[in-house]
Amino acid sequence: MDTDGVRTDLYKLAANTIRMLAIDGVQKANSGHPGMPMGMADCALVLWARYMKFNPEDPAWMNRDRFILSAGHGSMLLYSLLHLSGFDVSLDDLKQFRQWGSRTPGHPEKGCLPGVETTTGPLGQGFANGVGIALAVKIFAEKFLCEDFNPVDHRIYGIVSDGDLMEGIASEAASLAGHFGLGNIIYIYDDNRITIEGSTGLTFSEDVKKRFEAYGWHTLRIDGHNHFEIATAIEKGLEENHCPTLILARTHIAFGSPNMQDKASAHGAPLGEEEVENTKKNLDWPLEPSFFIPEEVRELFRRRVEELQKDYYKWRKRFTIWGKNHPDLASLWHKIYTKEIPDNLEEQLISSLPEKSAATRVIGGQLLQKASEIMPGIYGGSADLAPSTKTFIEGASSIASGDFKGRNIHFGIREHGMAGILNGMALYGGIIPYGSTFLVFSDYMRPSIRLAALMGSQVIYIFTHDSIFVGEDGPTHQPVEQIAALRSIPGLTVIRPADGLETAMAWAYALRAKDRPTALCLTRQNVENYQRSDDFHSEDIKKGGYILSKEDGSFLDVILVASGSEVAAAMESKQFMEKDDKNVRVVSMPSPDIFKEQSKEYQESVLTDQEIPVVIVEAGVSQGWYELTRAPVLFIGMNRFGASAPYKVLEEKFGFTGHGIAEMVMGWLKTI
Repeated sequence: MDTDGVRTDLYKLAANTIRMLAIDGVQKANSGHPGMPMGMADCALVLWARYMKFNPEDPAWMNRDRFILSAGHGSMLLYSLLHLSGFDVSLDDLKQFRQWGSRTPGHPEKGCLPGVETTTGPLGQGFANGVGIALAVKIFAEKFLCEDFNPVDHRIYGIVSDGDLMEGIASEAASLAGHFGLGNIIYIYDDNRITIEGSTGLTFSEDVKKRFEAYGWHTLRIDGHNHFEIATAIEKGLEENHCPTLILARTHIAFGSPNMQDKASAHGAPLGEEEVENTKKNLDWPLEPSFFIPEEVRELFRRRVEELQKDYYKWRKRFTIWGKNHPDLASLWHKIYTKEIPDNLEEQLISSLPEKSAATRVIGGQLLQKASEIMPGIYGGSADLAPSTKTFIEGASSIASGDFKGRNIHFGIREHGMAGILNGMALYGGIIPYGSTFLVFSDYMRPSIRLAALMGSQVIYIFTHDSIFVGEDGPTHQPVEQIAALRSIPGLTVIRPADGLETAMAWAYALRAKDRPTALCLTRQNVENYQRSDDFHSEDIKKGGYILSKEDGSFLDVILVASGSEVAAAMESKQFMEKDDKNVRVVSMPSPDIFKEQSKEYQESVLTDQEIPVVIVEAGVSQGWYELTRAPVLFIGMNRFGASAPYKVLEEKFGFTGHGIAEMVMGWLKTI
């Protein structure tokens, strides 16, 4: 008998059901990872059948517990649990595992199935996402707690693997979770001591328990196949509210397989038909049919869902009463969770622009203050660089251990962890998270940024010190290839504004882009505010590129296209070329990504439908720019790393002055 009077043999049967569904799914696909689901079936069963709070009929319920399968290679474990728990996941879905057009991809993807909370597979990412979700829960629990009711009181559960804990992102996120005291996290560590190459002893000899205790975590060791120990550990985790819990569950990969248990070969390949048969015989399981689910197991999960739905309707009733008793909080709840945006957002942002010229990082900082007034769901911070990136929300406090009233988050020097945590905060809902660092350090964040784009999550990245004109810090801190690398990520919008108005419109775009992440690339050095023609419309900026300065006359000799601070040099070079009787158009293009999404007619209105020579000026590598036009193109950029010197010297030496650009363009025009 277990701790609740439930028959041990029924739990054993249910755990074996999960194992067999995973085995059959992987075998039918002839592809996948059977070992982890087989080893973690017991822990997953106890968690889902006894402790997880959810409603399959309302999978987006805000007060549900979140389950993060950070070890995403074991996706059949999650898919099987969702099917058994009554979610809209059919047996046919399990049978179509890893197939074209199926709802059950090789690794869990946000949106593929109800109940999949995040996209996992790249190890460590789910771990960090869960920390972000837990932080969001703490923030909202603090914000909406009342004496009569707390509408936010759920937990974050997860399964993490050796691979997750080896990845640096998990260390960064774990450190911050322990520092903040995120006691709403309970992670179960699948300590099976096997990786693809063999025993973890090849590379991994640290004491994980002591390591996490040093991070400030509550740690417990258990036998991961003993249901009583699993339940006891989870309950101890539930009792601990001041620090996150890591349950170190000693398990056996491919548990139950006579010839594959505890072997690395069980990690990432099907067992094979013969070993599937051997395993079923070993666990006293019928050989046919495949994907068999005993009725007693279905009944176990049906009863559990019925219990959970009673709690769900109690919560709904109390939530309705709470809303009537606290209309201001209920209104704020709606405003945050719907990410309500005023119609005049752009006007409000523009009205907050400084009158004098300034660096776009400084302008962006002022816009952040205004945006945070308009939208209460904006939270974020920097990787220890807020004084430089100008990303501290004035008038708001900082989140600290046990204190989640603030809106500023100090992530420490943890760019990768910050990015993974931001993804989790965005996934939770309501929060519009932002994170900032120098553009050159976006390389540390790239895997998490890629996943934000894959999931369509609204995350705002504020990257400052956006070019070689960082100056004296030298090439280690001067981005050259980073903007092109970010632009290459599908689904990420990269915007590099040239002045205050473009920065305001960039912020407006980022706030309205609820289905994708946005990267704002901002200058360290001051930029001028440009005068625009009377027929200019600020909305054109949000089309990615527009005519900043028209040619004088009907004939056009060359089009100068530039982004960011290099627009100033392009404008100056136009003056030099006009003295040589050249008609020049200057196009400011803060976002080639957005420009390429516009209609052919609009693109041709900016770059023409003729083969007018185009010169592109950006202090970075040329990747991606040549796709803009079929016309002859001269790219003036950086084909090398920068150098340590004052930025005015770098402008001169690398040719990013009006005179230098004009000379290069005039010489080039003679050759075409």
